[in-house]
Amino acid sequence: MADALPYLLGYRPEDSIVLAALHDRDGRGRFGGRARLGIPGNADDWASVARQLTEGLVKGSERRGALPESIVAFLCQDPRDGESAREVMERLRPLAQLLRTACGALDVPVIEALCISDGRFWSYCCPSAQCCPADGTPMGLPGTSVLAAAATYAGLQIRGSLREFRARLIPWETAAALEQESALNAVSMALIPRILDDESRAVVATETLDLAHRVMRRFADSTSADGAPGVSGVPAVSGAAGVSGALSADLRDDELLCHDEAATLILGLQDRTTRDRAAEWMEGDEAGPALRLWRALARRCVGPYGEHAAAPLTLAGWVAWSSGDELEAREALAMALGADPGYLFARLLHQACNEGLDPESIRRCLRKERVDRAGAEPITSSASSASSASSASSASSGSSGSSASSADAGGASGAASMPSTRVASRRRRKPRSTGSAESRPGSRPSGTAGTRRPRSTADGSPAPEAPTRAGDGTGGGTRPRRASGRHGTKQGET
Repeated sequence: MADALPYLLGYRPEDSIVLAALHDRDGRGRFGGRARLGIPGNADDWASVARQLTEGLVKGSERRGALPESIVAFLCQDPRDGESAREVMERLRPLAQLLRTACGALDVPVIEALCISDGRFWSYCCPSAQCCPADGTPMGLPGTSVLAAAATYAGLQIRGSLREFRARLIPWETAAALEQESALNAVSMALIPRILDDESRAVVATETLDLAHRVMRRFADSTSADGAPGVSGVPAVSGAAGVSGALSADLRDDELLCHDEAATLILGLQDRTTRDRAAEWMEGDEAGPALRLWRALARRCVGPYGEHAAAPLTLAGWVAWSSGDELEAREALAMALGADPGYLFARLLHQACNEGLDPESIRRCLRKERVDRAGAEPITSSASSASSASSASSASSGSSGSSASSADAGGASGAASMPSTRVASRRRRKPRSTGSAESRPGSRPSGTAGTRRPRSTADGSPAPEAPTRAGDGTGGGTRPRRASGRHGTKQGET
């Protein structure tokens, strides 16, 4: 069972929890879905991780039509400095028990739980010292099992170890990391206030996406002379040659990306709207350069900016999954959750990928967003102009309400600013009616109110009190601006 693990997942796992579902057929178990996640360094997180991972695997298998008959759990971790493989097994024993308990709560038993460390494996379920000695059982050499021969005959290729996967995504630890950290510090001082400001957030998003496009074109041009790249933007090779090719490709991309450019993109992607628009580069000619860019940005999240890597890592996982590479997708998404466990976008994609869902449903949503946004650009420009006029009118009249934002997503702020524009217009027209004998200070003649009353509502329904509120400045003009301010604040929570 332990020897089968690399061929189930396509690489040599390290520092991972792997759950494999078994479906019984004619008395012989067959493998079903599988789920993998990195082992949290903090033992306090083990209970929640065990529960989430087992629920994702079991409920995902059930949605696909069959509840697993049983589950096999693997805990894979190499010894730390001064630690033996047996000590690793004992340290992870509580985690194995939490996995067994979580699966039992869903009426799916764990028939075997193995710890794999330093080329040996131990069983947490077998009490016999004859078949499971205290020092562990040596694993067979790679490529010597019947399963390995069958995988080779079927054309399956092992893509390297998990450590080699992670090396393409982990932050720098070289001397260049200090220069990148300095660039991040300098850019953050100028960029973060603009992102938090409602009026300039949309401008920052446009600048970020334009810069990302330029870098992607630069990456694409750099590979055109080196031959046709694979899906990930590098030649599709395996084994030692694949590791060497990936390393040279990553070094080339690092040379093409300046420190200031990387800092600007990393910080710009912290805005959710900008990140979601960048996720649209998921297929066709855009996918390869985009994946290379997200990898490069993840490597630049150095020092105290490690949490910022959640955005580029999630984008890398999404593009990899959309391109058909579930192995890299799972690893990138797991690393994103390691950088920021509360990153909702990564959690949703990680669960969907582990459950074997079709990414096409997500691609359709992103395509629709792209088309709808392209068609709404002229309307958005008009709404922004109206919002700017409303803000200027409010400032000139000494209003204490907050001005409407023109940078909020979905054009909600533009719609909210329109009542303020009408109120300002009424204030300018009010002196014309002061000559009437029936007029009162702060109100309009009844005849004027009667003719203008239908205009005070969007649906054409009567609004008897609208003229009075407009005249004394305490009605609908103030509340829409406050609502717009609240909406803008919510959009700014990235």
